[in-house]
Parts: sequence; C-alpha cells; structure tokens
Amino acid sequence: MSSAASTTTVLPSRDYAAFLFDMDGTILSSTAAAERVWGRWAESMGLEVEGFLRIMHGRRGIDTITDLNLPGVDPQVEAEKVLRGEIDDLEGVVPLKGAAEFLRSLPDGRWTIVTSSPLELAKARLAAAGIPIPKFIVSAEDVTVGKPDPQGYRLGAERLGVDPKDVLVFEDVPAGIAAGQAAGAEVMVITTTHSHPVEGGQYRMRDYGAVAAGVSVEGRLSVRAR
Repeated sequence: MSSAASTTTVLPSRDYAAFLFDMDGTILSSTAAAERVWGRWAESMGLEVEGFLRIMHGRRGIDTITDLNLPGVDPQVEAEKVLRGEIDDLEGVVPLKGAAEFLRSLPDGRWTIVTSSPLELAKARLAAAGIPIPKFIVSAEDVTVGKPDPQGYRLGAERLGVDPKDVLVFEDVPAGIAAGQAAGAEVMVITTTHSHPVEGGQYRMRDYGAVAAGVSVEGRLSVRAR
C-alpha cells in the first residue's frame, strides 16, 4: 500500500479463523511510559536519546540492547533493569479508543496477543489499561527471535489451532507488520500513534472507535464499519 493511502480506512471484505493483536500502540498506548524509562536508560548509556527512541519501539528489549553493541554492557542485565522500570511506571498507559470493547466482543479462543514485551510487563500494562487478558499470550520469553521474525505470530496461530494464512494480525510498527506478513497472515495497520505514513499491511484503520467485530455462526471473525 502506498504512503498516500496509508491513513485511509481500508477494512477487509473476508472473514478469518482468528485475530492476533500486537499490544503496545495497537490495543493500548504506553508510548509516554516506555519513552520515559527507555529515555533515562539511553541517557545513562551516553546515547543520543531522541534518535534512539525513534528505533526502539516494537522489538524485544534484549534485541534492541544487543544490536547496539555497547562495550562492556550485558544486554540481559540491562534489559532486566529496563523491565523493572517499565513495570514500576504505568502512568499514562491507556486503551486505544474502542479497543477494550472490541476485544471483549470476541469469542474466547479466537484471539490472542503477540507482544515483544515480557509477560510480566504485558499483564501489568493490560491491567492498567482495563483490557481483557486472553488465555494465551505470546510474549518475549516465548520466542528465540523477536519481530520482525515471524516466529511469534506463527506460535500465536498454533496456540489457537489455526493456520496463519487464515489469521488477521493487528499491528502498528514496521517490525510487527513485517512479522505478520512473513508468517503468512494479512495485516491490519493501526495508525493512531503514527506521526508519518507506515508502509506494509493490507488494511488500515485509526483505532477501534468506528468498527465492530462480526462473528459468524461458525465462529469466524470479521471487522466491519459501525
């Protein structure tokens, strides 16, 4: 999809066996909290904070730190420090418009969350935002390689007992969009947190405020305009 069309609402005309949702920026907003914690960490490491914050979203913390190749820095130790800070700072973590209601309307076992966050942080943020917690969550601990690798989305589909090609992935950042597409799924891009167009995905919507979930008699899921 072109950049010019990236802010236009485009909904799928088909239905799906299941929905898989990224968390941060897709069903809840934690940008302010995450950037406070990661900004302090980046400053302590002597990094250029503004530039670092532009690249750290949507990936596992340990992957972000490892890729920096900072001399004398243990990525596991530093990722744990950042995690503790994020769990302690939940101020401003809120659901995206309509997200909690949309998720509550979905049948159990037909949706889950695939996040780059560790499980403890994911549960803390979901609770802070008032978003239901599904039976299965695929978190940072469940994969050996994070997004943009498709491992997480393939695992999410497997846990729900569905084919990734029969899944709609909801995402907001390039790494996650690429992961969903590489898994074989179609991707709905949530644009509410975007300050500029983001490429990839088949569909677009700002948030969940103007849509509802359709559930067929067979339990298949769709997204429709209200």
